[in-house]
Amino acid sequence: MKVVILAGGYGTRLSEETEVLPKPMIEIGGRPLLWHLMKSFSQHGYNEFVVALGYKGDVIKRYFMHYADTSSDLKIDLATGKTERQGDPTEDWKIELVDTGPDTMTGGRLRRLRGHLDSTFVMTYGDGLSTVDVPKLVSFHRAHGKPATVTAVRPPSKFGMLQLDGTTVNAFAEKPPEASSFINGGFFVLEPEVIDRIAGDNMPWEREPCESLARDGKLEAYVHDGYWQCVDTLHELRLLRNAWDDGEAPWKIWS
Repeated sequence: MKVVILAGGYGTRLSEETEVLPKPMIEIGGRPLLWHLMKSFSQHGYNEFVVALGYKGDVIKRYFMHYADTSSDLKIDLATGKTERQGDPTEDWKIELVDTGPDTMTGGRLRRLRGHLDSTFVMTYGDGLSTVDVPKLVSFHRAHGKPATVTAVRPPSKFGMLQLDGTTVNAFAEKPPEASSFINGGFFVLEPEVIDRIAGDNMPWEREPCESLARDGKLEAYVHDGYWQCVDTLHELRLLRNAWDDGEAPWKIWS
């Protein structure tokens, strides 16, 4: 099963980082965010990727074109120019890097990938990490028999909660999200037929396509109560970097 990753946005709210890099290439622990995402998928057995490129897509292309060399030991003969990689390939990934245009919206990017997708596929965004159990998500999708499944997550709270005893604070903790509040956490499982609901490049996937699937009763929600973190701001990026540096990155399921 192929995994589609939308990786073409401008990342304007992270302009300090994205002036020279596309957002999925911002590094966490010396590796791009995109690598962390793909690595987590591969640990679940998903090794075929279709990456929708846009803004600074050439940076992503160059990274993977030279990935085997930069991730391996090399033996170089300077006299002849011969280079020999030593050791086994670091990752068993098959990657299609597809230019979907710098200004194309999320739905339009998916529409441009139609020729690459002929069976059930997973789709997500290249700017977030999670502990979603992808095989369980796929099994859920198949069990419900609908053309689209979205992962529903509770958004992390931005405010702390005070518990008061009169005017004395006796507890201070992160405010738990409301039990009924869910947002789109990415991590879709889709049938190719849903792409027909996307009219053109200017259509966001999250608007008319998803809204029409919901109206028609063809969009199922898989509830994920575990770790989920998008990267829209410098604060959120620091959360991921700090978690990695502290050895407490929940998405790291590899040794």
